[in-house]
Amino acid sequence: MKIKQERFKVANLIKDLIVYIDEKLINVPKKEVELKHKIKEVAYDLLLNMYKANNTSDLKYRINLQESCIAYIKFLDFMFNLCYEKEIINAKKYMKFGERLDMIVRYIVAWKNATIQEKNREMVTN
Repeated sequence: MKIKQERFKVANLIKDLIVYIDEKLINVPKKEVELKHKIKEVAYDLLLNMYKANNTSDLKYRINLQESCIAYIKFLDFMFNLCYEKEIINAKKYMKFGERLDMIVRYIVAWKNATIQEKNREMVTN
């Protein structure tokens, strides 16, 4: 599936993760389908929060949303670990999911740090 690339790197990484989830979480046992749906739901929520954070001018709210994005990623990591333990995905797929999540977290943490610096500069000038 080809998705539209954006100038905002974090958005592209999260969209790529969603596509990767669709591609790799196939043949999930019926008793674990709910887990697959929850993973997809959380990934979509992550993308939505990222967009909200990117579009607000309220720096405190942006930081809260960025922290929320990090929490979503930790939750996704937990659910991928669960998939691995239940043998829904193999170790290689688990590692790939982890690498993707790690990359997203790095960008969000850097973005959050930049937002904090911007907020601190704003407080100094006021």
